[in-house]
Amino acid sequence: MATRLSKKTPSTKRTSAKKRKLDHIHHVAISVPNIAKGVKWYTSRFDCEVEYADKTWALLAFANCKLALVLPKEHPSHFALSRPDADTFGKLVTHRDGLKSVYLTDAFGNAIEILEER
Repeated sequence: MATRLSKKTPSTKRTSAKKRKLDHIHHVAISVPNIAKGVKWYTSRFDCEVEYADKTWALLAFANCKLALVLPKEHPSHFALSRPDADTFGKLVTHRDGLKSVYLTDAFGNAIEILEER
């Protein structure tokens, strides 16, 4: 049975995006066993563009977010936030595409990548 939240519960309180700047999701990464097949599958079914692709990962651009296809042994499934203070989350590592980021995990073990905002 679902628990109903009372109107007094803080989690039901809405704050306006105009009052503060919300974090920007740069991309969501999912694991696929074969990058080329993954790129072909997504681009044949959806309106997206390939920003980068090699044998180990690909980045597909959609209108509102990017989708990274990664090999399970190369990167964990994760989502990436773009933040101006990324370096406050840990030591940034430069990737082959020039982006700098740090990985961390949430309280439940999910991987989150914090990218340096450009």
